[in-house]
Amino acid sequence: MLLIIFHRILIGTAIVFGAGFAVWEFLAYRQTGAVENLLIGIGAAVVAVALGYYLKNLKRFVRY
Repeated sequence: MLLIIFHRILIGTAIVFGAGFAVWEFLAYRQTGAVENLLIGIGAAVVAVALGYYLKNLKRFVRY
């Protein structure tokens, strides 16, 4: 049971850092106009949303 709690904390931390990285890349895109920053920001946002879905539905994916 403690491993699941640690897993939830770890995934939550990954969501926060992924969303923060996406914001950072979007801000870099606004400054530079480089398409690479936009694509990386979109990718990071998609990963953060996917991890959020996983965390919300963890009981479906992991039996405990």
